[in-house]
Amino acid sequence: MNIEDTIKDMARAARAAADEMVRISTDQKNAALLSIAAGLEREAVFLQEENRRDLAAAEQMGLSAAMIDRLTVTDATISAMVTGLNEVVALHDPVGTIGPTSIRPNGLQVARMRIPLGVIGIIYESRPNVTIDAAGLCLKAGNAVILRGGSEAIHSNRALAAVISRGLQDSGLPEKSVQVVPVVDRVAVSELLGQEEYIDLIIPRGGEGLIRFVVENSSIPVLKHYKGVCHIYVDADADLDMAQNLCFNAKVQRPGVCNAMETMLVHRSVAEAFLPPMAQRFESAGVTLRGCEVTCRLLPPVEKAQESDWSAEYLDLILSVRVVDDMDVALAHIAKYSSNHTEAIVTRDYDRARRFVREVDSSVVLVNASTRFNDGGQLGLGAEIGISTSKLHAFGPMGVEDLTTQKFVVLGSGQIRE
Repeated sequence: MNIEDTIKDMARAARAAADEMVRISTDQKNAALLSIAAGLEREAVFLQEENRRDLAAAEQMGLSAAMIDRLTVTDATISAMVTGLNEVVALHDPVGTIGPTSIRPNGLQVARMRIPLGVIGIIYESRPNVTIDAAGLCLKAGNAVILRGGSEAIHSNRALAAVISRGLQDSGLPEKSVQVVPVVDRVAVSELLGQEEYIDLIIPRGGEGLIRFVVENSSIPVLKHYKGVCHIYVDADADLDMAQNLCFNAKVQRPGVCNAMETMLVHRSVAEAFLPPMAQRFESAGVTLRGCEVTCRLLPPVEKAQESDWSAEYLDLILSVRVVDDMDVALAHIAKYSSNHTEAIVTRDYDRARRFVREVDSSVVLVNASTRFNDGGQLGLGAEIGISTSKLHAFGPMGVEDLTTQKFVVLGSGQIRE
């Protein structure tokens, strides 16, 4: 069978599975998730063996350290996947819940009920854990899902698909409610994007190039974020020790992810006290700084930032630094260069914190906390399906409820429209 026929058959089977999922109870869905979690623990050695095949190929291809970090499956990775599934099990099942009821003058009772989206296609790079996170969340929300991971993770994803398939069989869920595209040819992505008859939503996760390709070539609605250009603004009234810890964590803990800080803005009144010790700490961690004119004067070895640096998502140990005259300039900089992903302010001033939260138009805005907290698990959603920086129909980390929509339910007693 050729790739085109393979993808069309998968999409058709997913639609049939989605129709079946409507009748699956919460207990059945939870049982499937627990069965998959048990399978991950049982097959940990096999999963890591398959992952090592991908890692060996990635090193031969010369993939970046950040990409290899995302690709690696360790004991901790498997434990995190298991924990994520258990957290999803513990979440409230939104499917079938009914919101507030209003009564119209003619006596009609009007409410809205949560229902699954249907069939979701997810296209992603590197991270094998996305296979489990996405499957778990889509199942809990009553959807069928087709997963197309990157070619660099094909062995890992096939191994995870086998674990998922066994969990579905053991718990009586439709076998095709979770499918992993078994081929690496990019034609499979193009074919998937053309299955509007069967697929309701496409969610791409990966680099800006992948997401733009999906948006430009999909005949199906796409929920997206292009990149994470995340800022921390160190205010005039910041606790500078706290600011150091937050900025260091946001840049260094895991630089190759979308919620890592890429630009640090510092109020002029604290720049002289804050920047030298902060730069020393960054230097010890291997961070390269690119600064504005004032930054370069305060930190003479620092390379001058170019215009392109302010909108760069480095995904590496590189950081842009700008000294700003006041909060107005900081907010204007964020408005101009932000990707609407994550921004934070470090301040002890309540009014400025409130203003920052109100005016910054990003999916997550933090006060005195690291940008690294823009994550579904950290924000109480369990595993996340991705972080949306578009506002339709979700904004920010997407959990179970974001994988549902609503339909109107109207109860009458014989009313007719005059």
